[in-house]
Amino acid sequence: MQNRIFSFPPVVDSASKILILGSIPGVKSLEKQQYYGHPQNTFWKIIFELLNEDVTEDYGEKIGMLKKHHIALWDVIDSCERKGSLDSEIKNEEANQIPELLEKYPNIQAIFCNGGKSYKNARKILGKNSEIPVFLLPSTSPLHTVSFETKLEEWKRIRMHL
Repeated sequence: MQNRIFSFPPVVDSASKILILGSIPGVKSLEKQQYYGHPQNTFWKIIFELLNEDVTEDYGEKIGMLKKHHIALWDVIDSCERKGSLDSEIKNEEANQIPELLEKYPNIQAIFCNGGKSYKNARKILGKNSEIPVFLLPSTSPLHTVSFETKLEEWKRIRMHL
């Protein structure tokens, strides 16, 4: 039997300019109650490098760093059933209310999707003619075996919108 899992609340404030969307937290992230909590997920490593910030393990400081740079963080899926952490195992998903979030935080000017599942869902939720540009970035998941350097190069596109 698969358990129903739920996304975390969005990390966002009125100064947010960029929204980064994942799919839904994996097992390790759910255990830690932290976005991108799996030690081999390269999300935080990429963000520190991208923003030229000192690395910290303190989750509160990581969230503060995102807000300092006007970056919001959320997932495209509010809840689903899934065994393990693979996006391919997601069943019976319910979408997060992304249009409502964008309406509430009108300073968001661009959406960056962490991987294909996030991108596909964001496009479905927002429609093909979204007023806000939606970009696909390579997944930071350890299962996406593209090199760190290649991922980082792609993720640098975020800088154009900061």
